[in-house]
Amino acid sequence: MTLFSRIFFAFAAGATLLLASGCVTEGGGAGPSAPRPPAANATAADRRAALIAEKDRVLFDYRLGVTALRKGDDTTAKAKFDDAIALIGGIITNSADAARARSLFSAESTKTFIGEPYERVMAYYYRGILYWRDGQPDNARACFRAGQVIDSDPAHEHYDADYVLLDYLDGLASAKLGADGSDAFVRAQKGAGGKVNLPPYNPSANVLIFAEYGYGPRKYASGQYGEQLRFHTGDSPSHSARLVLDDGQKIVPLPVYDDLGYQAATRGGRVMDHILGNKAFFKAGASVAGDVALAGAAIAHEEARKRQRQGKDGDSAENTAIGLGVLGLIGKVAAAATRAQADVRQWDNLPQRLSFAAVKIPAGQHAGRVEFLDREGNVLEQRTQAVAIAVAADDRDTVVFLSELKR
Repeated sequence: MTLFSRIFFAFAAGATLLLASGCVTEGGGAGPSAPRPPAANATAADRRAALIAEKDRVLFDYRLGVTALRKGDDTTAKAKFDDAIALIGGIITNSADAARARSLFSAESTKTFIGEPYERVMAYYYRGILYWRDGQPDNARACFRAGQVIDSDPAHEHYDADYVLLDYLDGLASAKLGADGSDAFVRAQKGAGGKVNLPPYNPSANVLIFAEYGYGPRKYASGQYGEQLRFHTGDSPSHSARLVLDDGQKIVPLPVYDDLGYQAATRGGRVMDHILGNKAFFKAGASVAGDVALAGAAIAHEEARKRQRQGKDGDSAENTAIGLGVLGLIGKVAAAATRAQADVRQWDNLPQRLSFAAVKIPAGQHAGRVEFLDREGNVLEQRTQAVAIAVAADDRDTVVFLSELKR
């Protein structure tokens, strides 16, 4: 048997044991990422949803929820965001799939997706809009406050919540409910830093206009092994917007309150970043150790052949060569099997910029358009959308949601 064959058989046994430790799932079977089986009486949409792996369920709830909101399908939007919020609020960090994601031989993308902080914040933001539209500003306020908690991360004191709009809406909801919203207004002003002029609260404003435009951040992996999560946000053409009603009799400016690209890029590091960094370090070290061991095996093998040609006992050197060869191959396989890549699954239909206005408009039907403006304030004609607003005659706020995005 040649040296290669002896190394191969010895290596195969060791490598099988090594890799088996990274392939077993708790409890056996398909694990928590398996798709849910559709019910016998499920609709076609339910059957399609049932094909989604459980680990990706929140991600699809996010995407489908905001698409439904933009189409005016509030029922579906509420159902999707309620499902997502129930899941992201109940995620246990030491769950089986989270443990697998932390292991050397499983990718971060195997864990249940809940999103980065800016993605979770937006789930609460959209749900807050829907609550307010249903005449529940108290529940809307609770959603906006939950978003600020997610952004601040109470476990790390050096992260301060800095969404201008969430604080502003917190205070406005309080004012609408007859409470004092001044503290929230001050926080919003501080967060705005003079970049946007925040109008004082007007509890009598009966039309709340939520607007969004631009294309949100995109995740990508960088670093030697793709272990670093990074964000890219292009400079979307739409830098502001305005609502023009009743043949120009009413013009409502819609400036930028928050930029999701900024929120994604400045939120700070994650626990998973440290784990992925350790994986990358192990991957590099195992590869180098494998190279060194294989080089040692080649040298020992040559020494064994030299001793044999000289009529001396070369078994000791040959055994050393085999041992080093096995170690080298195991090191190279371990390096190849280590999954250090950052998870780049993303809520890919988010906007870049968020805006808001609260105005008082007479009850009745109002027609007009929403215009999106470039950096210089010029109207981007191809993006203009027709708008029709029905303002109720009762005390309930009319909530209008305007989006440049279509899906």
